[in-house]
Amino acid sequence: MNHITIVESKNHVGEEVEIGAWVANKRSSGKIAFLQLRDGSGFFQGIVVKSEVEEEVFQLAKSLNQETSILLTGVIQEDSRSKFGYEIVVKAIKVIGESHDYPITPKEHGTEFLMDHRHLWLRSSKQHAIMHIRNELILATYNFFNEEGFIKIDPPILTANAAEDSTELFHTQYFEQEAFLSQSGQLYMEAAAMAFGKVFSFGPTFRAEKSKTRRHLIEFWMIEPEMAFMDHEQSLEVQEKYVAYIVQSVLDNCSDALDVLERDKEVLKKYTELPYPRISYDDAVKLLNENGFDDITWGDDFGSPHETFIATQYDKPVFILNYPKAIKPFYMKPHPDRDDVVLCADLIAPEGYGEVIGGSEREVDFEALTQRIKDFGLKEEDYAWYMDLRKYGSVPHSGFGLGLERAVTWICGTEHIRESIPFPRLLNRIYP
Repeated sequence: MNHITIVESKNHVGEEVEIGAWVANKRSSGKIAFLQLRDGSGFFQGIVVKSEVEEEVFQLAKSLNQETSILLTGVIQEDSRSKFGYEIVVKAIKVIGESHDYPITPKEHGTEFLMDHRHLWLRSSKQHAIMHIRNELILATYNFFNEEGFIKIDPPILTANAAEDSTELFHTQYFEQEAFLSQSGQLYMEAAAMAFGKVFSFGPTFRAEKSKTRRHLIEFWMIEPEMAFMDHEQSLEVQEKYVAYIVQSVLDNCSDALDVLERDKEVLKKYTELPYPRISYDDAVKLLNENGFDDITWGDDFGSPHETFIATQYDKPVFILNYPKAIKPFYMKPHPDRDDVVLCADLIAPEGYGEVIGGSEREVDFEALTQRIKDFGLKEEDYAWYMDLRKYGSVPHSGFGLGLERAVTWICGTEHIRESIPFPRLLNRIYP
């Protein structure tokens, strides 16, 4: 007898198989019991017909509590009534682990309650679907950069310097000296690009940012490519190609998960069409001012309402180009025709999900970059190794960072970023 997973059922129609599963829910009548089963690979229905099994098997099926783990044998058959398309006619059941008073019942629960029980909430069908889409984005990311000739390089998580705003760093002690949890691997990826040409990193980053919005996490995962001999315009082409690729990968491989989330696939298909539209920061400010946003003036950074409004003007993700130099990090290259803006772009997702990518061409002039470090009040000695990259064969180079959880939230169409990561770290939450 084959031991299979639920997702493999389609390959075993008419066969007697063995499956290990948990009972997600059940209902019964006088002559038949219906078990909603899950095993990590998927969800489907088990049918226990009283006249076709021993009496003790039928009574056991009726008595199973939610989340009891079982080993069952039965015959796989097609089920045209379900989206999954298959079910199992149960012949025998063995209880592996009992479950009593499972706290997350099939009813509405408050968000804080669910977050307190995140270790159990992950078992639900919606969370299951989100995590499968997250996994697909991770797989697609590796596939894309491998196909494009990139090599993965892992930057350190403990660092002695800041890539961006030093006020948002988590401080820690590194033996006798101060250290920080990484907020970005970018500076190290620039070094890697000078060695390998095209590189990317994929790892955890940390921002001690006291934000309580549906877009922010304290700990999140970043994909950060860096490309030697590449200007900003060429980088934008890589960025949009990458985003279209991961969206298409979800459409191709996560159809059932999108159905569980009731995500409109036709809307997602639109996001695979290139190129993406572009608007300059200057024109974006004008657009906002012309539409009643009096709270924004040239030189301000955009907030969530501003990004959302700009995104509503397009049916695909949109690049906002060339932000003011004063509000961007020290390493960005100034525009060749203007000293007040830099060669950078944020990619704003549609449907109110905000920025999913930030990128720029990097400053390569040694003297200019040294002055920028001074202007930002950073210690030159902390960046001596970074400045070496401008001394020994510097070349034009560009890069960007995509926040995995922002992308998951957007592609899944979920309301809050906290559901896009297995165990979210929020301003008020480090449990469980």
